[in-house]
This record gives sequence, structure tokens and C-alpha cells, in this order.
Amino acid sequence: MTLTEIQHALAELETRPRQSLGQNFLHDQNIARWIAAQLSLREGEHVVEVGPGLGSLSECLVQPGVTVTLIEKDGLMVEWLSKKFAGQPVELFHMDALDFDLRKLYGKGPVKIVGNLPYYVSTPLIAKYASALSPASILVLMLQHEVAARLAATPGTKDFGAMSVCTARRWKVSYAKKIPHTVFFPQPKVASAVVILEKKSADEVPACDEALFEYLVRKGFSERRKQLRKLLPEYRELWPDACAALGLPETVRAEELSLQQWEKLTQMVAPARAQSGDEMFDIVDESDRVIGSETRNTVHVNNFRHRAVHMLIFNQAGELFLQKRSIWKDKNPGVWDSSAAGHVDAGETYDGAAEREILEELGIRIPLEKFGRLGCSAETGFEFIELYSGTHDGPFVLPRMELETGAFFAMPQVREWLARTPQDFSPVFRQVLAAYDAAKGGRGG
Repeated sequence: MTLTEIQHALAELETRPRQSLGQNFLHDQNIARWIAAQLSLREGEHVVEVGPGLGSLSECLVQPGVTVTLIEKDGLMVEWLSKKFAGQPVELFHMDALDFDLRKLYGKGPVKIVGNLPYYVSTPLIAKYASALSPASILVLMLQHEVAARLAATPGTKDFGAMSVCTARRWKVSYAKKIPHTVFFPQPKVASAVVILEKKSADEVPACDEALFEYLVRKGFSERRKQLRKLLPEYRELWPDACAALGLPETVRAEELSLQQWEKLTQMVAPARAQSGDEMFDIVDESDRVIGSETRNTVHVNNFRHRAVHMLIFNQAGELFLQKRSIWKDKNPGVWDSSAAGHVDAGETYDGAAEREILEELGIRIPLEKFGRLGCSAETGFEFIELYSGTHDGPFVLPRMELETGAFFAMPQVREWLARTPQDFSPVFRQVLAAYDAAKGGRGG
């Protein structure tokens, strides 16, 4: 939209830009097209725009085969957008983007997020849409220049801080372009910038306790002028050795550590693994009779038959809790799976393993009902699997090294999502859901 078109639209709506909502409408069409181009949208993908306003950028997102979701807080803008995109594949939500349910974004193809974020609320919006529950693979965001500089800052600079380090843990951040205030109506008092966040692959994210990582980083930057050893006194005994291993002086301050050094420091404080290769499993024959036992690594490397359990946990509304597996798992990393699942340890029963796994992975004890069984095959990872269901409304306590995140989903959404992008789920879960439906007479849940 041009400046004249924006002014006419506002006049037609009998409104003015609302400062309380941080409304500054982009009227440079070349910049709008450039921002959209950074998304590299393809057929079958799902683009989400936060705060579309009058739709200046949205116009560039509506492309053949692309699903578009717009999230707008201003009711007058929603009215305008609903007319502007009537009859087009655009879904419009009238709500604050901070209150939007991220679960609604699943099942419609790979997700990319774009937005001209209001300056006053940009930090919490970034935290939400770059969180573990967000399905986004890329975020292209227009931000206040100051916020953009902090996100993309490098060690040793004044802008480098906790936001820089914590965001870079999972995202590749690039400062893409500075945007002058003259391309907005009304003109903001400060310059803007476009920042691009691209999700890192699993091999770019070293395994560590992420809750501890964030604690160390935020504590370290809480008083920038203080030495780290004074801000982290609980680790004074390991401090000399840690600094020597990291090649840092013991007087180091937070802004002097790179992301990689923060990650290594976290690993030194608390070595972490997503699973232990030394766990012992029973080996079974083709009739599921125990014939020996071996370590986890030996069982998996040699494809020995062994045992496992999968549990489906529903809430009172009939929604199914799904867990997203850790990106550091040796089998099916980073995909969605049953509510809880795990191996049967050597000498353990299926029922005992089921009770243990829901306690370890969800932090609950509930009655479980057995509803089926999967035979041993290459598709199950050479596992005999007993299947259970139960009811609990949460909340759950999720082990950070075992799981990325988890959430309840309505069953129709799960099935639509599974049909559209089956690669988002573990191969075993697809069989578990089919077995559940068969046990419930067709379409359980």
C-alpha cells in the first residue's frame, strides 16, 4: 500500500494510528516486497503475520499454495482485512498476538513468521514465537533498531547481553537491513531494522541443560560490571579449572564469553545426556520371551528384539497430550510422539515400565488402561510395544534433556496434521494412534 492508500483507508475507517498499539504503517512497497522475499515462501507452507495492520505486507504474502494466518489486535483493522482478503486463503484472528494459542499453527504445513512488531511489546513477542512450542523455522521481524542490535550483537560489544546469548542458543540471528523512519506513517521517532532468525539444526546445538544455561547467562548479565565469579559464587570451587579449560581469565565478565563458551561452561557445571547408552534392556525372542540382556547401545546397534511401552494421556476435554522428543535423542530426534514412551528395563514388566515412564517424563501417577500391542518389526525399531491410555489434565513436569516441549491437541487436529505432514511424528506414534482408533471402534478420542 502507498502512503495515499493508507491515509484513505484510515479515513474510510474514521480512525487514526493508535499510539497505544504502536501503530506505524509501512508504506514503502519495495521494502514490503523485500521483507516477504526473505521468507522464500513455497507451495504448501504456512506464513503467519503478527500485527498486519492494514495489510501492506500481507498483500505480498498471499501466494498460490501458501496458507496465510493474520493475527491482529485492532478491531477496525480486522474489519478492513476481512474485506480486503475476502475469498482468499487467509485466516484472520482478532486478538493480541501474546494471547494467541501457538497450537493452532500446527498441521497446516511448515511455519514461517513475519511481523512489524510494536516496539513496546517486541521482546515478549519474540520470546513467545521463538519458544520451544513455536513451530516456526524462520522469523523475519521488523523491530526497533535498538532491539535488533541487541539480538544480533557479538561478544565484547555494549549491545551483547542475555537476550543475544539465549536467542542464539537455538537460532541463527542476522541483522538484515536498517529501515529509515520515513517509510512509516506516522513516522516513529527512532529507526527500525529487520532481523532474521533461522532455526538451527540439531548438530548446531550442543547438548546441555537449557534451564541451567539460561540461569547462568541471566545471572551473569544481571550486573554487567561485576566479574562472573562474584555473580556465580556457588561455582567458586570449579571456577579456576573452568576458566582454564575455556581459555579465559578468572576475572572474566559475562559479555566476554561467546555462545560456545557459555554452552561449555554449562556442560562443565552439569554434564548432561539425553539418554544413557549403559542402560540395560532385556533381549527377547520372536515370541517375546526373555533370552538375555544387553546395554542400550548394543541392543540398538545390533537390532536385537527388545521391549517398550507407549502411553496416550488425554485431558477431560478429550485432547491428547503429545511430547516433542529432544533433538539429542539417538532415535527419532526432534519429532512429535506419544504422551510418554520408553524402554522396558532389564527385569522389569511392561506395566512397571509404563508407570515409571509417566512418572519420569510427566511427573504423574495415574491408573493406566492397556488398549493394544504392536508386534516387533523394523518399523517399531525391533520393539514389542505395549500400549496404554490414561486421563490427566496436567500440568506436567517435563525432563528438559528428554523432551523439547509438549502440549494437548484436539484429536481432529492431530489427525489432520498427521495426514498432511507425517514426517513431523515418530513412525511408532503413527502405529500407536492407528491401534488406538482400532481399539475404540474406528476414530477414538
